[in-house]
Amino acid sequence: MNCLAHLYLSGDDPDLKIGNFIADHVKGKAMNGFPPAIRDGIILHRKIDFYTDTHPVVLRSKERLRPVFRKYSPVIVDIFYDHFLAANWKNYSDTDLKVYAQEFYKLTEKYDDIMPAKTRHMLTYMISGNWLVGYATTEGINRVLGGMSRRTAFESGMENAAAELVQNYQDYKVEFEEFFVDLRNYVQTEIRGNH
Repeated sequence: MNCLAHLYLSGDDPDLKIGNFIADHVKGKAMNGFPPAIRDGIILHRKIDFYTDTHPVVLRSKERLRPVFRKYSPVIVDIFYDHFLAANWKNYSDTDLKVYAQEFYKLTEKYDDIMPAKTRHMLTYMISGNWLVGYATTEGINRVLGGMSRRTAFESGMENAAAELVQNYQDYKVEFEEFFVDLRNYVQTEIRGNH
């Protein structure tokens, strides 16, 4: 899953949310340098990623993309799924997405001192481009994928992936909805087990 889903799945716990958010930039045992509650968020992020990468519905989405996008298929599926979460946000949250995004951006200011440099760098672009809200439209997804494509070391073709989303929109939407029910249940069980 991508940023929005990771934040959403963290619930209302700010430490868990920030740990989950910075996790991609915290490698291996480096997480031991963070406070326990942040560490829980990093661990949760890793569990979500593993669960997502091995789920049969997600594998179906990836297979549809693989012939054209090869090793970038998992990254694209993560972005597509964030799109469906954002586009149907009212089904998942009582807080308006624009408000939710602004509250999160404000929250990050309180944790600036523990943010890895790479996260801080990414956050600058995330806030200026308001990615979390942008995920709700196919144009926003196109911008995000285009930006990611420019930053990849190899030819990824990700700048063309939004067209694939539009073409097979209903298939990806059904897969997201089926998968996200399972993922939410899994995460709620994990969080309850840790508290």
